Amino acid sequence: MGAADVVPGVSGGTVALLLGIYDRLVGQIAHLSAAGSQALRGRLRSAVAMAGRAEWGFLVALAAGIGVAIVALVEVVRLLIDEQPVGLSAAFFGLVAVTVVATRSQVSRWRAGLAVIFVAVGVGVFLLLGIRAGSVADPAAVVIVGAGALAICAMILPGISGAFVLLLLGLYDPITEAVSDRDVGTVVLFGLGAVIGLAVFSRLLQRLLDRWRDAMIAVLMGLMAGSLRVLWPWPVGDADSGGFGNAALGAPPASDLAVAVIAAVAAGAVAVALYRMGTRQASP
Repeated sequence: MGAADVVPGVSGGTVALLLGIYDRLVGQIAHLSAAGSQALRGRLRSAVAMAGRAEWGFLVALAAGIGVAIVALVEVVRLLIDEQPVGLSAAFFGLVAVTVVATRSQVSRWRAGLAVIFVAVGVGVFLLLGIRAGSVADPAAVVIVGAGALAICAMILPGISGAFVLLLLGLYDPITEAVSDRDVGTVVLFGLGAVIGLAVFSRLLQRLLDRWRDAMIAVLMGLMAGSLRVLWPWPVGDADSGGFGNAALGAPPASDLAVAVIAAVAAGAVAVALYRMGTRQASP
């Protein structure tokens, strides 16, 4: 999940959904959010009791893995975006595309209304991701906090990349540079925004999944399908950016096709393996 979150256009939530831990993750985040709400109201005993019932082994292991991956891979991903943009974007294109297909199995009964939701969300996200802001230099503290809140919401949602939200806002370069340079102040502000975003959004998402699960799965599938625009390896107007800095779609040159197809198929095979792993672990 951490590796996916570093790549613009891919969400760690996609990997969680693929592995079958998505509902568990959202539920645990919402549970801790409710405990935090109790603490803010001065009900400390209730807050401690709720926090004690959380699945800390699951959460700590997951957070540690995400954190280690982000710190260890942020420079590697930035290098690959510069040096091998076609192969990297094609690989994640294959992974997300397979996830869209695999997620359909989580719908209890596929109906015409769900198909409409899937198509409408997919088209809407596809169009929205064509927007891109210029890079922001020296963003204000409140901007960094707000970016953290928006980005973490995107990271929870499969298909919506927190990294690409930062690109849309023009904040991808300053935030990733802050992580690389160990700029503690900027990282703390971004983390504060992420905590606020998680607290608010996770509880809403859990309620939606509990009440309208099939419709929400259709929405999540649409989010992932629409986000494939960002991962198209051949944008128009910037041959060096791959599918990451420019969402204007172009035709693939013949010289790149073999590498892109191999990368997409290999990543798709990894996605199938992850899906089967998650299915086996979820089985009684």
